Amino acid sequence: MSMEHDWLSLLRTATDRFATVLDDAELAAPVPSCPGWTLADLAEHVGGVHQWAAHAVVHGTPDGPFDGTFEPATGVAEWYRRHAAHLVDVLAERSPDTPAWTFGPEPHTALFWRRRQVHEVEVHTWDALASQGRRHELESELAWDGVAEVATVFYPRQVRLARTAPLPRALRLVATDRLDSVVLGGGDPVEVSATAETLLLLLWHRADPASYDLAPEAVGLLGLALTP
Repeated sequence: MSMEHDWLSLLRTATDRFATVLDDAELAAPVPSCPGWTLADLAEHVGGVHQWAAHAVVHGTPDGPFDGTFEPATGVAEWYRRHAAHLVDVLAERSPDTPAWTFGPEPHTALFWRRRQVHEVEVHTWDALASQGRRHELESELAWDGVAEVATVFYPRQVRLARTAPLPRALRLVATDRLDSVVLGGGDPVEVSATAETLLLLLWHRADPASYDLAPEAVGLLGLALTP
């Protein structure tokens, strides 16, 4: 279950921040955490996801048109702002409990997309700044909600879609800065203790588990396709 946040306000802030990064960045720079992508490619991805989410809320299906037309050298930030603003408007015009298509567990409502798109932009802002040799710090409470989202939405979905096998042992994630924990899978648990930010980055393969003081089995579990 998601924590209580003003998701709409957080989404406005997150999308504004991402667009601001695009304003002054080297758009042809490679994104280390997204092999084969430039920053312009990453912006196209995030803008496309915003379009997908807006369509899911408005039309109740995941299948919508995609506007990928922008001038790569000059128009990426403007294109992104347009689609981010449309998504925010769509979500602001509807109550959180408005029915919507989602890929998460019930209830299938617009609230899912408010939360999901905040986490989408937060992680990809981390990617975008990394492409410029800069760092985006993920706030602890929000990062921990992202960890919970992986446990309740993404890992079960990965198993359901046969993108990964069920974990051979449970993975117990302990946030050292929050005195909280969550468990993925079943069976005798392997524990990983770190800050909420580090746990989120490990789950999304933005951090290398081998570079932390973890048990070999924990390193192996974190290397599996727990997220897309």
